[in-house]
Amino acid sequence: MDEQTALEWHNVARLDEILDDEPKGVRIGDRLIALYKVGGKVYATDDVCTHEFAQLSDGFIEGDEIECPLHQAHFNILTGKATAAPATEDIATFPVRVEGDEVLVGVPKP
Repeated sequence: MDEQTALEWHNVARLDEILDDEPKGVRIGDRLIALYKVGGKVYATDDVCTHEFAQLSDGFIEGDEIECPLHQAHFNILTGKATAAPATEDIATFPVRVEGDEVLVGVPKP
């Protein structure tokens, strides 16, 4: 089974709800997801910092990175890579589709 068929797609927001430089937190089941608009494109990552529990959707976008609001760890929004201490573990990223004005996020099937 390829990656696309191993995903469940969830409608999580309208495109106009995701603003430049303003992350948006959403929930898919028990999973917290952060949505971002960078360079006109929508991205999705886990919403929880890997260093300590803090929601990245409460953080600050700087270019293509999100800064955790608790201890200022940084993650690349496009890749999930941890780019500044104290975080050393990357965050998960998720594929995003925009259909009309609806934003869908693909998460692995249980």
